[in-house]
Amino acid sequence: MLKVQEIKELIRAMDQSSLDEFKFEQDGTKLVLRKEKNEVQAIQVPTAPAVTEVQKQASVQQTPVQAVEETKAEQAQEQVQEQPSTANLHTITSPMVGTFYAAPSPDAEPYVKKGDEVNSESVVCIIEAMKLMNEIEAEVKGRIVEVLAENGELVEYGQPLFVVEPR
Repeated sequence: MLKVQEIKELIRAMDQSSLDEFKFEQDGTKLVLRKEKNEVQAIQVPTAPAVTEVQKQASVQQTPVQAVEETKAEQAQEQVQEQPSTANLHTITSPMVGTFYAAPSPDAEPYVKKGDEVNSESVVCIIEAMKLMNEIEAEVKGRIVEVLAENGELVEYGQPLFVVEPR
């Protein structure tokens, strides 16, 4: 299995090259690097369960990628793209790979729901990554137009989570 430093070096090398995609397979572990919108995204998929590692430069996922999760991410992005461009909407995206939680605990009310007013420092959800709970803030003042992620859903780096109408 590749070490984090080796993956970082591969990401840097690919970022500086003209390659759009790089695939590497070793001992049942598959690593796929893709450039998307001037970013390099890494997904590592072993055949045996492993510990998930999250990097700031790219997302590294060591659990099997499921077609259902990819479909949900694509549907969420399509929903955001269907919004009228004149509506001046802001999309809050996931800053990391992790599990999306809409509320601070299973029996608590969600931080926000459709129609709620938020300010730039309002916590809108939690993303759990490597057993750390990361509070995600709204980034803008406005009204929640749509919640794109479901509670307990695995989210990817850059995946749209909320659509906000700025005020």
